[in-house]
Amino acid sequence: MVHTPKKARISLLTQMVLLISIVVLISMGIGTALFSFILDDILDRYIGQQAMTVAKLSAMNERIIAAFETDHPSKVIQPIAETIRKETGASYVVIGNKDGIRYSHYDPKQIGLPMGTSNDPVFLENRSVIYRGTGISGPAIKAKTPIVNKKGETIGVSSVGYVMSDVEKKVAEYKERVVALSLVLLVIGIIGAIIIARRVKRLIFGLEPEEISFLFTEKAAILESIRDATVAVDMQGRVVSMNKRARSLLQEDLAVGKSIASPQLRDIIHSVNRNTQEMNYKILLGHEIFITDYSPILSNNEIRGVVFTFRPESEIEQLTEEITKISSFSDNMRAQNHEYLNRLNTIYGLLKLKEYDKAIELITDEVKERQDILAFIMSSVKEPFIAACLLGKINRSKELKVLLEIDQDSYLGNVPDSLDTKVLVTILGNLIDNAMEAALEYKGTDALVHVSFTDLGGDIIFDIEDNGHGVSKELEPRIFESGVTTKSGENRGLGLAIVKNAIELLEGQISLGKSDLGGARFTVVVPKKWDKASSEEAIHHV
Repeated sequence: MVHTPKKARISLLTQMVLLISIVVLISMGIGTALFSFILDDILDRYIGQQAMTVAKLSAMNERIIAAFETDHPSKVIQPIAETIRKETGASYVVIGNKDGIRYSHYDPKQIGLPMGTSNDPVFLENRSVIYRGTGISGPAIKAKTPIVNKKGETIGVSSVGYVMSDVEKKVAEYKERVVALSLVLLVIGIIGAIIIARRVKRLIFGLEPEEISFLFTEKAAILESIRDATVAVDMQGRVVSMNKRARSLLQEDLAVGKSIASPQLRDIIHSVNRNTQEMNYKILLGHEIFITDYSPILSNNEIRGVVFTFRPESEIEQLTEEITKISSFSDNMRAQNHEYLNRLNTIYGLLKLKEYDKAIELITDEVKERQDILAFIMSSVKEPFIAACLLGKINRSKELKVLLEIDQDSYLGNVPDSLDTKVLVTILGNLIDNAMEAALEYKGTDALVHVSFTDLGGDIIFDIEDNGHGVSKELEPRIFESGVTTKSGENRGLGLAIVKNAIELLEGQISLGKSDLGGARFTVVVPKKWDKASSEEAIHHV
């Protein structure tokens, strides 16, 4: 099997250093070339002007002008011209007469010989000129200007030149300085690139671009797979990201890139701190109530935003109802199994002791009790779900050793089809369970729960009483709030909150009072005329 070798990957740090270095290098190269071009142009003009200045300075020298009247002008002019040449740095300073004969030259052998370039513009046009030309000294930048005596007559010419070799030497010196400065800037740029690249690496936790891309894709996939609606916002209240569930549920209220309008959410954002992690916070968005969890987004111990998760309260209530049903069926089966095992063990013991009459008596009583209970429930409760719930609670009470009495005058036959009996089962199941637990905790084996119900009139009414310790006056106003309970232990205080929400769904009422048995009495009133569709719409607009 042939393995394809993996391509060598250059790290982000190296890429950034190379990129910044190349940019700096190119910038320095272009800058140096541009500077050289500008320098050449400037030097041409500057040296030409300097040559003209020196030429006019020589032409205005009175001693040079006066020397033209002597028999041997060069003897006076040569020393003066050489002094000017040396002091100004010119390559040569040549003074000539109208015939173009030199009176001075840096090479004394050239004195008395004709000048190497034409003087026509000076003598014929009487003007000063700057130009590039080639003479006996080679290519040079030259300036020529007329020498005028006191009478205003042109008597000679002053010619000053800077040989190109000298000029190029000066240009080379300037360019060397520019290149040296460019190299220094390049080194500084490379060092700066390394520092910046390392800082960027620290900010991205030392990850390479491919790793960042994978993590971003992974984060998006994880976010989309979360069942709860998840929304991330910054500290200005703008939505940064939303998963698929959030876009589906909250599309009318929240959108990526837009600010949050909900005052409750904005208050949460402003009040959040490093240790905040609120759970099960109720909030109204649009026309629906959501259960919200939120926690801060921290970067370098600084809060940069908040992550919210939203779950519709209706879904939680539906899930709670399903769990309650399953729990009810499970408790019923367990209670029956436990009770039947006890009865079988008792019957087996009586048979082993050959107490056949007592065994038959026990069986007869058991069958009669079962038949009586079944006969009463079947005749008094026409709704199958409610009948099954009551039968299950009777079996559960036997397991707990709690006496559960159902008033023999109770009757429930007229249950309208529009009434959601599953919700009513949730209410009854939670209230009877709470009553049995309260009575058992307070009275032990003497625990007693009494249930009565009627459908006379326009309402269905249930009374659930117990001989427990009851509810204190201080706790009564908050007894239906989530988390409020009279019992000890964890995960308490949800049953009555669920009951309250379920009763509101049925547009009913629940009241708490003192029972004649000594404990609490809960009275549930549910109207028979109940339109499910209109009620659900009303609940969504709460």
